Amino acid sequence: MTSQILSRIDSPADLRLLDPKQLVNLAEEIRETIIDTVSVTGGHLAPCLGVVELTLALHYIFDTPTDKLVWDVGHQVYTHKLITGRRDKFHTLRQYKGISGFPKREESEYDAFDTGHSSTSISAALGISLAKFLKGDTARTLAVIGDGSMTGGMAFEALNQAGHLDKNLIVILNDNEMSISPNVGALSSFLSRKLSGKTIVHIKREMESFLKGFHGVGENILQVLKKSEESFKGFFTPGMLFEALKFEYIGPIDGHDLPTLLETLENVKNHHDGPVLIHVLTTKGKGYEPAEKNPGAFHGVGPFNKTTGEPIKPKIKPPPSYTKVFGDTMLDLAAKDPRVVTISAAMPAGTGLSDFSQKFPDRFFDVGIAEQHGVTFAAGLATEGLLPVIAVYSTFFQRAMDQIIHDVCLPNLPVTFAIDRGGVVGDDGATRHGVFDISFFRFIPNMVMMAPKDEEELRHMLYTATFLPGPSAVRYSRGNGLGVPTTEGYEKIAIGKGELLREGSDILLLPIGNRVAPAMEAAEGLKKVGIDAAVINPRFVTPLDGDLICEWAEKTGRIITIEDNVKKGGFGSSILELLARHKLQIPTTILGIPDIFMEHGPQETLWQLAKIDPPAIIQAAMDLAKS
Repeated sequence: MTSQILSRIDSPADLRLLDPKQLVNLAEEIRETIIDTVSVTGGHLAPCLGVVELTLALHYIFDTPTDKLVWDVGHQVYTHKLITGRRDKFHTLRQYKGISGFPKREESEYDAFDTGHSSTSISAALGISLAKFLKGDTARTLAVIGDGSMTGGMAFEALNQAGHLDKNLIVILNDNEMSISPNVGALSSFLSRKLSGKTIVHIKREMESFLKGFHGVGENILQVLKKSEESFKGFFTPGMLFEALKFEYIGPIDGHDLPTLLETLENVKNHHDGPVLIHVLTTKGKGYEPAEKNPGAFHGVGPFNKTTGEPIKPKIKPPPSYTKVFGDTMLDLAAKDPRVVTISAAMPAGTGLSDFSQKFPDRFFDVGIAEQHGVTFAAGLATEGLLPVIAVYSTFFQRAMDQIIHDVCLPNLPVTFAIDRGGVVGDDGATRHGVFDISFFRFIPNMVMMAPKDEEELRHMLYTATFLPGPSAVRYSRGNGLGVPTTEGYEKIAIGKGELLREGSDILLLPIGNRVAPAMEAAEGLKKVGIDAAVINPRFVTPLDGDLICEWAEKTGRIITIEDNVKKGGFGSSILELLARHKLQIPTTILGIPDIFMEHGPQETLWQLAKIDPPAIIQAAMDLAKS
């Protein structure tokens, strides 16, 4: 399709010059552009296709960037980016040195708030709105939040305060009955108690027409009903919930009906003060049949065939991903022991638990986007003798630190934390890199933390962790395993015991997790330049195998630690602490993620930038050998 209208849109100001009818054609062009680009770059396709009309209507009616628009999570901002001056850079989406897949304030004045995690938009928008009030600024502030994000408790904390403060704030509830996977829980069921917006409008119009037929009396009844319209909405819609929080509730309305969207937003802009919630019904994946049929699979995608929707597969079949190995292992362990249960925070597919949920539906629990609740829920299960395994991406475990410490580790309960996406994750960038978990898990008393060198070791670690009498964490990477052979059964790994992979006399390499294979490669490279490197796979972040590490540290006289985690407070720091406890003064170099938020890009590129790939390890060893 030739982009006839989109090519003229460099900002929302250009958008507002269009006739409203032209927006329909523009929406079609934008969908085609998003599909064309994401089929090449990968990205968040289905959520972005679902909000094209809504995004156009918001920018058409409101005076952005003076009026502030805050997007929850940011999975749905591609239309927003296309019409806010980034159209010519859109082909660089999520590519190294290209534009981010999420809102980013340093990228555009139209990005009012940096987002990437769920349920934050109302809090941020409320802060912006109140700041404007204190400054005497009358500009509007809007938050766009999905129904999946509304399962996060933070969203309701913000709604509660917003209703209390009674300041101007517009919340757009984008309701597509999905987050990444289909939404679960009582709130989702309540929001789904919606006759369609069209049906409700029809019922109301029929009632009005009927009552107007009774001149005088009928009109008086109609006025009474309009004054108590919350009763009607409470019966047919979830308006009752939000009005109890002192929001004026409007909707639900069809999020793909541009005339209705424009009329509603214009009315709210000009005639409503205080907190308002507009309930908008959208279809995730709208306009692209494969995504509409399977929105979960098209939430976040790699490159795919635009015609068929099929992913573009590598010519050689790669080894299974660590996530796949985790999911298969949990299926096996659950079949062997009925005490094993699993928990997901709205991501059964993303964490490899879809098959588990089908085979053991009574032993799988999706808590929604509610990591804090999920952790304490797991603790409750553990007190009754079950063996809960909660699988969450590393970056999202950050949201549940208090619960991990207070509700699991303090009472020393047998909860296993499956930390998926440990380390840099690639094209999703800074908000999704899991580069802090070693630092914040290792300092907690009672915690046993492991990191496998390959997929076979992951299996044994999961087996070991699941049946420990106290808290444990197993950290593994995004992406495929190394292709090592796997065995039928499982072996329990001795707690706190590492393994010597390679003897050497000149330097000790101490890699953790996914850095073990690069360290072994580096050791072979060092051999060619006359440096004999010993390599230990520590296996455990905590407790460390102090005896093994100190023995070889003294033998070699030099140490390099390597981790896909921040250097501050990470694995390398734990080795320095170990040496200090043993009063060993041994030159040590720490390799890891530097003290910055890493940008988006392929994992291999980011490992190279962080200097934790084989050539960087070799160079660090050569530099240390000279000292």
